[in-house]
Amino acid sequence: MDTKALHTITYGLYIVTAKKSDRFNGQVANTVFQITSDPPTIAAGINKQNLTHEFIQAGQGFAVSVLAREVPLSLIGQFGFKSGREMDKFAGINYKLSQGGFPYLADHTLAYLEARLNQTVDAGTHSIFIGTVTDAAVLLQGEPMTYAYYHQVKRGTTPKTAPTFTSARAEDKTALAAPKYQCTICNYVYDPVQGDPEHGIAPGTPFAELPEDWTCPICGAGKDSFEQI
Repeated sequence: MDTKALHTITYGLYIVTAKKSDRFNGQVANTVFQITSDPPTIAAGINKQNLTHEFIQAGQGFAVSVLAREVPLSLIGQFGFKSGREMDKFAGINYKLSQGGFPYLADHTLAYLEARLNQTVDAGTHSIFIGTVTDAAVLLQGEPMTYAYYHQVKRGTTPKTAPTFTSARAEDKTALAAPKYQCTICNYVYDPVQGDPEHGIAPGTPFAELPEDWTCPICGAGKDSFEQI
């Protein structure tokens, strides 16, 4: 079986948020989709190990922030590669509350949707939370971030708890380009050919010539957390 066939399925990139009592949490997700239009119903696939899973069950609902294409990798890193059990993911984040009191990102967000949970489907490692949309608004005009754009243009990586996770190290074994370096924390791959223009690193800059204070664009790890691949 060629699992690469799964790579042809298209996805978006979203921040799914939830609440438990007076606490908020959220995570990056790529499996958010509309199921019906009357009533408007959406679903989100969430790994059972993630804190957001627990919060959705507790709060009986969730909100979805539809990310703009220009969203910085650091924001995706905060919600996708760090745990709400160890930090407040909303610290320093500009967010607002939906009608039901669920947080959504006010910046880099094209639209938000709030859903009241009405069904949970067990999907092994993940749960599929199905909810009726109870609040929604368009915040910004622009192009949505897609999973393909995130990987191919932004060169982002995927958390191990994501349903589409594959080993970046394994994928790069077939690469014939100049030596690359991979973050051991989040699997981000620094490619000298492409550099890191978003943070002032020009294409063609070898890893050894990166400033000592340069950090991983996704998780913020230092250069000492990278290994040549």
